[in-house]
Amino acid sequence: MPDVWSAVHAERCALIDDLAPLTDQQWEVPSLASGWSVHDVAAHLVDNALTTPARLLRAMIAARFDFDGQNANGVAAAKGATPAETLDRLRAVTDRRTGPPTFLAAVESRIVEEIAHGEDIRRALGIERAYPPEAVAAALAYQAKTPESMGGARSLVGRVTLVADDADLRLGQGPQVRGPALALLMLATGRRHALGELSGAGVALVDVPT
Repeated sequence: MPDVWSAVHAERCALIDDLAPLTDQQWEVPSLASGWSVHDVAAHLVDNALTTPARLLRAMIAARFDFDGQNANGVAAAKGATPAETLDRLRAVTDRRTGPPTFLAAVESRIVEEIAHGEDIRRALGIERAYPPEAVAAALAYQAKTPESMGGARSLVGRVTLVADDADLRLGQGPQVRGPALALLMLATGRRHALGELSGAGVALVDVPT
């Protein structure tokens, strides 16, 4: 896609619009990100937006190079005392164009994060979004070339072919896994909550050890 950052900013704005009318109780609903509430995921997206190479290095040192610990620390630091405060913090970072060092993740990883975590929130609350097809396609293409050790799906597309029913999108080799492009993206980010939307002989190979 021509401008990943424009897509990232659009997704942040769309999520802010969906979060704004929520009650405080809805902010505390468990998201589809294990162990995190809707509020936690929103705070994580604030922390993500503030990421720079130097800031990430400091955070990793503080967490003793434990990625889960670094994420937990980031959520705690970015989370406001109230949902309204966290939402204000998310608004404040809407237009940022920073991320991790390129040797860890390319800029396309930012749109993966925004869509995947947006779905972690929306699906938990029964909210639907029609994501721009080009943003979903760019996120899927990035996941297909990224190893699982970095949160990607390179080995997955080495054993199955992801075929979108609602887009001109085909990635991988092997038996097919068919379904909506968004469901394929959720699969490619390691999420299994959209498996019911997928079909094909390749579904049986999704969790085959590599």
